[in-house]
Formats: sequence, C-alpha cells, structure tokens
Amino acid sequence: MSDVRKDIRRRSKEELRSFFVEHGAPAFHGNQVYEWLWQKAVTDFAQMTNLSKTHRALLSAHFSINHADVAQVQKSEDGTMKNAVRLHDGKVVESVLIPTETRSTACVSSQVGCSLDCSFCATAQLKRMRNLNPDEIFDQVATLNRQSLEHFSRPLSNIVFMGMGEPMMNYSNVIKAIEKITSPEGMGMSPRRITVSTSGIPKMIVKMADEHPRFKLAVSLHSAVEDTRNNIMPFSTNFPLTDLKDSIQYWYSKTKERVTYEYVVWKEINDSVDEVKALVNFCKHTPSKVNLIEYNPVGNDAFEQADNTAINLYVYELSKHQIPVTIRRSRGKDIDAACGQLANKSSH
Repeated sequence: MSDVRKDIRRRSKEELRSFFVEHGAPAFHGNQVYEWLWQKAVTDFAQMTNLSKTHRALLSAHFSINHADVAQVQKSEDGTMKNAVRLHDGKVVESVLIPTETRSTACVSSQVGCSLDCSFCATAQLKRMRNLNPDEIFDQVATLNRQSLEHFSRPLSNIVFMGMGEPMMNYSNVIKAIEKITSPEGMGMSPRRITVSTSGIPKMIVKMADEHPRFKLAVSLHSAVEDTRNNIMPFSTNFPLTDLKDSIQYWYSKTKERVTYEYVVWKEINDSVDEVKALVNFCKHTPSKVNLIEYNPVGNDAFEQADNTAINLYVYELSKHQIPVTIRRSRGKDIDAACGQLANKSSH
C-alpha cells in the first residue's frame, strides 16, 4: 500500500498552526515544528524533543519528511568533499563543499540532470529528469553546513548554485529555497553570500532583476563571439548575445550589482586575440568582473586547456581596461568534483 502522508515541508507555518488547532492542540506547536524543520533541519519527528510523544505520533500519522540522504561522500586530497545525495524518489544529485583556509563554500544542484547541452560539461550529457524541490535544495545546503562544522569547525560562508542543472530553468523552486536558507526562521544566511549562476537566459535574468534579489548573479559566458558561443553552447542560439547583454544591463540598472562572468579558455576555440577583444568589449557594457576557470576534462577530446600565454593575454587586456579578473584554480578534480565534472558517476 502506498504512503499517502503529505510531505510536511510543503506546509507553511500558518498551516502547521491550523493543523494542531484542528486536532485540539495549541497553535504554538506549529511554530515549534516549523523551527525544527527549517532552523534545525531535522529529518525525523522523533528529534522534535520539545513536543510530546503524542504530538510526535500525530505528526507521523499525517505527514512524512521527504528528506534527502547522503548516499556517498568522497574527499579530495585538497579537502574538497563531494556528496552523492539520494532524493526521496531514489534519484541522485551531487553537491560539493569547497574549503579554503578561511571559508567554506557550498556548491549545490538545482536539477536532476540538466536542461541544457553545453558540450564541455559532464552534467549536460545527462538527461534532465526533473527539477529539485525547494526542500531538496535546502537539504543539500543543510548537509554541507553540518559537514563544514564537523570537519572545519565553521559554518558555511558562501553558497553557489553551480552544481547540476540550470537554476533559471527551475527558477521558482530556487527562489523558494533561497528564501528558506536566508530567512531568520530558516538558516539565517545572508543573501549577499549566495551566487546564482546561469548559462544566460535573458528573460529570466530580467524577471529575477524585477524581484530585487539581494544575492549575486554569475553568467557562464565562455565566449563573447556569437558563433563560438553557439558552437560550444548550442542552446544559446535561442538567446543571442545582444539579448543577454541587454538583460545584464537591466539587471545592473535594477540591482546596482555587477555580474561575474565565468569563463573557460580552451585551445583553438576561444584563445585568439579577437576572442579576447570581444570579451573586453562585452564587459564594458555593464560593471562586471571575470573569473577565468581552469578547464576540467570530461572526456570530450575537442576541448583542451589553453596555454598560459592565452590566459595571460586575457588577464592583461582585462586588467588594462580596469575590468577585475581572477584565475580560479579547480578544486576536487581527483574526485570529479570540479567545475563541469558533476555527472553522478557514483550512482551507476
């Protein structure tokens, strides 16, 4: 017989208060349950120790907590940790904890698989199976926070939506998850420490700007030359660079937040002088900064890390035009936890 109990985390605090009143109990128990679920991130009604056994049994009879479990943890020699996260329906996503000497960054997934088709990314080779629910995104963050406290004696300092999936294709649930993560009644994390990374879907960038978010925006650009970008990111034929540029200008006009461009330099793809000039010109339209990312092989021989000469040219030209640029060295490559490598190998 199938379990007909509803997932309690789909209920608002007001609905939980009403539930207790309907069952002859004080409404404030709903506040207590909400706090256990979102501030303390418990996954079992038995852990709600300030409720009586009777009330815990009442909850168990009517609700379930469809929480995500860590099926496997891999630890890199550089300290990076990758979780294979098993969802309540058995599907698996991956999330990553990236520690430095002073910070712990959580890299979380927003979809099972990916909606897009970037040929340099292992995740894009997976079929998109479904969007993650807000609580499934929240669970990844809560788990990584516990791991950071356990292994590095500090809570998470930053969250990036750069794991599996395209966040803008699961916009509503990503926003709801961020609300829970940043709410004083949730994890209480500052939205200033959260970055949502998109491959560049203009209408969704505009929509997000209209909602005046306080988190940051990153765009996986990889080329400011239309033909090159369309070749390596075929979906972008539907989203021309002119539209992307306009949406980013709109984002800045609404938020006054500069965008970060994520950019991998590949040999004989985007390592020419013309490509460098195109990026510099694109960056000039709106205050921005550039992260040059080390390429992590995913089994496609067409892509090869560019020589240092090309990367140094990017750094030189961007710096010359007062565009902030950093070179981001990959972490967790030995456990396939680096940028572009998340592909659920652990689930096979």
